[in-house]
Amino acid sequence: MVLRVDKEKGYIDLSKRRVSPEDVQKCEERYNKSKLVHSIMRHVAETTGKDLEALYDNIAWPLYKLYGHAFDAFKTMVTDEGDAIFKRLEEERGQPAVDLLSGEVREALLKNIKRRMTPQPLKIRADVEMTCFTYDGIEHIKTAIRAAEASGTEECPVKMKLVAPPLYVLTTQTLDKNKGIEVLTAACEACSKSIEGSRGKLVVKEAARAVSERDDRLLSEKMEALEAANAEVDGDVDSDEEEDTGMGDIDVEAGPAFVEV
Repeated sequence: MVLRVDKEKGYIDLSKRRVSPEDVQKCEERYNKSKLVHSIMRHVAETTGKDLEALYDNIAWPLYKLYGHAFDAFKTMVTDEGDAIFKRLEEERGQPAVDLLSGEVREALLKNIKRRMTPQPLKIRADVEMTCFTYDGIEHIKTAIRAAEASGTEECPVKMKLVAPPLYVLTTQTLDKNKGIEVLTAACEACSKSIEGSRGKLVVKEAARAVSERDDRLLSEKMEALEAANAEVDGDVDSDEEEDTGMGDIDVEAGPAFVEV
């Protein structure tokens, strides 16, 4: 927030503490949007050999005027509406801008926008412990897993995997974080209802949440380590060729054997 301006000295006094949280959030959002726009524009200028200022004059600034922010226009281009936006730009800027809105520049701009702004699906995960010690307990667990996976939707398919008894993980991928958490929570409930109906038990160790690539990698490493630990290794099973260590060739019916001393 600007507190005062000293025109004679050319000083501007600013305050960060007097800015409201709402203004801070708006400013950060605007800054991050502008930062992404500038990164794309700069990369296009570098790869096409065009002047960055000329690209701003003919593309970025007109988009700010037409859409309120060039970020919003770029976001619209992700959904294959680039041609319509370029047509509006040509109408806005006129003939001098044609060279900067066609061919190499247009292709480079769309390529960068789609690469940088296409939303990536989030991975949602929940960790549970499930046991069932009744007759056919394994079959009941399989039924519960199928019940959990049946709770998924086309947009949020649910998968359930065994990590190591009794630990299981439920996962889904979606562009909508809240929807993914909602679907995975419902899957946990369906799984719990199914296994408890067979006198089993399900405990949610970690509720549905978005996980990073690092979390996913750590889970994969854990599963691989457990699989390796459970794998059969040499010496676990007695060899079929192991010699008998019984009484050898002694004729037990011939009476006691005497050894001369």
